[in-house]
Amino acid sequence: MKLDILVFGAHPDDAELGAGATIAKEVSKGKKVGIVDLTRGELGTRGSAEIRDKEAAKAAEILGVAVRENMEFADGFFVNDKEHQLELIKIIRKYKPEIVLCNAIDDRHIDHARGSKLVSDACFLSGLIKIDTKMDGDDAWQDAWRPKLVYHYIQWKSLEPDFIVDVTGFIEKKTEAIMAYSSQFYDPNSDEPETPISSKNFTDSVNYRARDLGRIIGVEHAEGFTVERYLGVDSLENLI
Repeated sequence: MKLDILVFGAHPDDAELGAGATIAKEVSKGKKVGIVDLTRGELGTRGSAEIRDKEAAKAAEILGVAVRENMEFADGFFVNDKEHQLELIKIIRKYKPEIVLCNAIDDRHIDHARGSKLVSDACFLSGLIKIDTKMDGDDAWQDAWRPKLVYHYIQWKSLEPDFIVDVTGFIEKKTEAIMAYSSQFYDPNSDEPETPISSKNFTDSVNYRARDLGRIIGVEHAEGFTVERYLGVDSLENLI
């Protein structure tokens, strides 16, 4: 299956928190979107890897993505090396996305920036024809493929975006997908330990960040992204 957009997240729920409304909007436009989680989030204070597997599947269904996979890298300990890069190259060549979205370039959780660089490096290497890969159990060698665009969503830290996407009308879908991770986020009846993302303030911040970014560009809700290279446009009228 060829995808238009492939979204990577170091942990289940990263993609939803960083780009959930953008994902929902692109799906509504008929784009084929997939999500790949690098880890199962097994080191998370609340819940378990098994619970998060189910939550991730539910969130994917809410967003309407075409596919969701988990690389099962070690939460907290995966590294940006040849072994991990090759595994991601296989996935990139499998789905041949035109656009890749991935973790924030700098963030509170060490896996976010590390996952961001790992995905970015794998996207570049995936375009090199002298790197041979094939999927496990498949005899056919994969063709080289490099995504045209790699963008980074914004997470815990309020990084300055390079561009902002109008997601008016899709923030409710994003919120629904986020709250599918009921083990992780605000629940006044939960007996689990408190974490930085389990507070009501954090849940509310998803909406007020989207509102603030929307305010900047004159819409109701928006999501911000950073880029690795200059954006190019055909015409000034494309800049709305």
